[in-house]
Parts: sequence; structure tokens; C-alpha cells
Amino acid sequence: MDNDRFLHALGLSARAGKLSCGHDAVKDAVRRRRARLIVFSEQASARLRDEMKRLSGDGVAVLEAGVTNEDIAAAVGKRAGVLSVNDKGLAELVLSAYGG
Repeated sequence: MDNDRFLHALGLSARAGKLSCGHDAVKDAVRRRRARLIVFSEQASARLRDEMKRLSGDGVAVLEAGVTNEDIAAAVGKRAGVLSVNDKGLAELVLSAYGG
């Protein structure tokens, strides 16, 4: 994974207004069926991961990224252990940046 490319894609999602940061915002996006991709930092707790995976079911892609909360803060302007990308095209961009 190219961290710079991945974090840039997250930053682009944030600037587009299509990123939810933190437990409550992501939970709301999942419940409203806006979330297309959930991204966890490496510091996200097992309880948080389990809760979000349970809420999202099979309809939302989940990515356990190898980035820290500080990396996320530098990219999107907010420190968070969990994010959701709330746009299909941007979710695909983030996934492709992560994968290759």
C-alpha cells in the first residue's frame, strides 16, 4: 500500500464533504445508508471494529488500514479511529489507492 496515495484519497473525500469521522458520525452514516466504505485505523479498538461491522452488515465495504490516527488527522484534519466514505466513486478511489 502506498500510504501517501491512500491518505491523499481520504483527504480528497474530506474536501468533497463525503467523509464522516469518528464513532458517532460513522454510526449515523451507516444508519442512514450513506456509508459506502468504512476505514479503521490501526489503533481502532476491537469493540469499535465489531460494532461498526455489525451495524454495516454486508452492504458496506470495510478496510482495516495500516495507518495511525495521526496519519488520518494529517490527511483529513480530524483525528479519528474510524471513518466512512459516503460516495461510491470516492470509496472506489480510496480502495484502489489502498490496493495498488
